[in-house]
Amino acid sequence: MNTPITVIELLAAYQSEQLSPDGFLTQKLAEARADERNCWIESISDAQLDSFLANLKGKSPKDLPLFGVPFAIKDNIDLAGLPTTAGCKDYAYQPESSAYVVQALINAGAVPLGKTNLDQFATGLVGTRSPWGAVKNSFNDAYISGGSSSGSAVTVATGQVCFSLGTDTAGSGRVPAAFNNILGMKATKGMVSCTGLVPACKSLDCITLFAHTTDDLNLLLDIAGHYDETDCYARPNPESNHATAYHPENALTGRKIGVPAPEQLAFFGNDSAKALFNAALDKLKAQGVELVEIDFEPFAQAALLLYEGPWVAERYAAIETFFEADSSRCLPVIETIIGGAQGKTAVDAFKAIYQLQAYKVQCDAILSTVDSVVIPTAGTIYTIDEVNADPIKLNSNVGYYTNFMNLLDYAAIALPAGIQTTGLPFGITLFGPAWSDRKLLSFGGAWQQSLGLPLGATHAPLPVLEPSAATQEGWVELAVCGAHLEGLPLNVQLLERGARLVKATHTSAHYKLYALAGGPPFRPGLIRSKGAGSAIEVEVWTLPHTALGSFLQGIPQPLGLGKVELADGAWVTSFICEGYAVETAEEITQYGGWRRYMAEKS
Repeated sequence: MNTPITVIELLAAYQSEQLSPDGFLTQKLAEARADERNCWIESISDAQLDSFLANLKGKSPKDLPLFGVPFAIKDNIDLAGLPTTAGCKDYAYQPESSAYVVQALINAGAVPLGKTNLDQFATGLVGTRSPWGAVKNSFNDAYISGGSSSGSAVTVATGQVCFSLGTDTAGSGRVPAAFNNILGMKATKGMVSCTGLVPACKSLDCITLFAHTTDDLNLLLDIAGHYDETDCYARPNPESNHATAYHPENALTGRKIGVPAPEQLAFFGNDSAKALFNAALDKLKAQGVELVEIDFEPFAQAALLLYEGPWVAERYAAIETFFEADSSRCLPVIETIIGGAQGKTAVDAFKAIYQLQAYKVQCDAILSTVDSVVIPTAGTIYTIDEVNADPIKLNSNVGYYTNFMNLLDYAAIALPAGIQTTGLPFGITLFGPAWSDRKLLSFGGAWQQSLGLPLGATHAPLPVLEPSAATQEGWVELAVCGAHLEGLPLNVQLLERGARLVKATHTSAHYKLYALAGGPPFRPGLIRSKGAGSAIEVEVWTLPHTALGSFLQGIPQPLGLGKVELADGAWVTSFICEGYAVETAEEITQYGGWRRYMAEKS
């Protein structure tokens, strides 16, 4: 059989006994040790592998959700038994325990093969700033791999591991994904614990995931995203963002996705990357997406604060004692960047915080008008020699689309988007507000299937998405048009019953909408009016048959369930209203939907 490289493929091979962890993991460890791209700083020993294998004895994928799955760990994240260097030999220390997320993955059956190379102290987007050598791109050794999570990305792209951990402060979990034709998930800040991470900017740092498919990322995020009360930046994951909210089928249809105005896009002379981004936009439109031009300027201005503002002082604070003792132990470019924090004052910090908040108000307002925003992950890619000749400017160019994300508290997923004329990958990023992670994964899954690119640099074919639970027997689809819409007051009644959002869409052009008397909560009434109506905004959700009865019990008169025709001609179960109730109700059809009516009313 072909060697599995996705998590789900490997688990299936183990379950069918086509592979055994002993043989497979021994093979993967040998591949890691034979790597010639400078991916690894240190691999586990044979004795350590034996210990991990012993923990798997008598178990199977039915017992452990990541049974025998090999992964890599960026070497600013602790793994008990191996030193943590953060990309600096003189900084190395021996951790007493593994990072919280590493231990969670190990407890689930995953096996770490070692620690991967990175831009020193996670400061860089290029993958060249390391005493262990520049990590070479998985497609062309002359080009950068992207950073700072360089080794973690390339080990996945080359199939040495099934997934890996990286980090992201300024784009380190997204840029290397784009440069190596894999997926990079930068989840909402606080969702994945940072306990056991050498900080870059502690208030912004995220531990990220690299993998080949959104199915894999959905599974991994479920395990990696456990709430950690010891992490002072941890935040509980809301019910609406659990694994059950992952639903790639038709996830792009009917969605509004923002895109920067053409004059705000930057490709730094790379016409091939520009052409691929435009092709991606055309592809999204073909998938049923409505593209909405947005003003990218406040996002770009916020990005400048990361290095031009006082946040560089956080990098200084993270290694202050080490740096002040002898800064020359850092690479010269790192010494220059971190040393630039000296002289920054608390006044500078507060001024920048106020400015950032002003940008966030603008950016959040723009983001509220769309479901997500699509941008290039990076406008271009450089050779290792080019970056070495001009390390700071070219690094800055690479971060044009990434540096604002953590500052503004957004979630993001980097996705493959084609191969440039140079033979190098190009990628796009979808981003949205905090806790939109599963929605972004769903979008990403639909996108990846539509493109059908091989996985990483392995030439392995893209597997078909696993059918989500909501498409299987025992589930019913329900269209909602009022207070049960996502984010509105009664949506919790769906979420607490395990419901999942399928798509946002509209009815056919045969309906009228009314604001019914009473409330709160305020409710609309939907009435079919053939020949005299309009298309009304609705969401289609799916929920278990077993939960439908209790849901129906909460529906008050004059509302009930019936069938509503959607814009695509399909008929689905939905809320409908008794005709008598609208005789004294306000008609609000002209608003096109309940959200707009409530927004303008308020």
